[in-house]
Amino acid sequence: MEHAGDKKGFVRRKFAAISPRYDLLNSMLSFHCDRYWRWVTSRELRDFPEGTVLDCCAGTLPLSLELARQADDRLVVAVDFCEEMLRQGWHTLATNYRRRQIKPVCGDGEEIPLRSASVWGVTVAFGVRNLARVEQGLAEMLRVLRPGGKLLILEFSRPHTPVIKDVYNFYLNRILPRIAGWISGDPEAYEYLASSIAGFYEPEELLAMLRDAGFVQCRAQPLTFGVVTLYVGVKP
Repeated sequence: MEHAGDKKGFVRRKFAAISPRYDLLNSMLSFHCDRYWRWVTSRELRDFPEGTVLDCCAGTLPLSLELARQADDRLVVAVDFCEEMLRQGWHTLATNYRRRQIKPVCGDGEEIPLRSASVWGVTVAFGVRNLARVEQGLAEMLRVLRPGGKLLILEFSRPHTPVIKDVYNFYLNRILPRIAGWISGDPEAYEYLASSIAGFYEPEELLAMLRDAGFVQCRAQPLTFGVVTLYVGVKP
């Protein structure tokens, strides 16, 4: 079994290496669907237009920006353990007036540097899969949420419709790593992407983990033929 520290170190190094081209690759490799996914995720917090939300595993801040864009009076605390990713995102937002709503913090999603019951929403876009201890991360997300607050996890999943499944698997395992490796200069990072998606939990398994962590009203919403899934949970 992979040691938690080994996985953290590997993931941090890989994301640091690809951070300059990360946003470009995300948009290109998802055929710009990533914008839609982030919009749908952020809309789930429309009942909390004021106050603070946490964007965990925030990376280069694209979801943080969408969260800020949808609510003028919202403060987004953007936590990621890879400083290079946060710096790249902060630099990209240099001329964006929404930057005033975003507070980047270098920190670990398994030991979130926030007070208990301090945020109305927690979002995680494509980051739960990279946690070394998923259960620990979910427990921390529950801790920092206010009662009635909402957790939103946007994560890659595996389509089960036969034709779509075959096309997607071919693209994920054969096409994506080659294109991304060539553009980013780090093929290993995108080989990890494919393998981590293949080895990740099925939606029902992750929903069970949310319930075990203490979340209620848990549901999973597949997006774009099941290529990604939005998971929702509420703190009692």
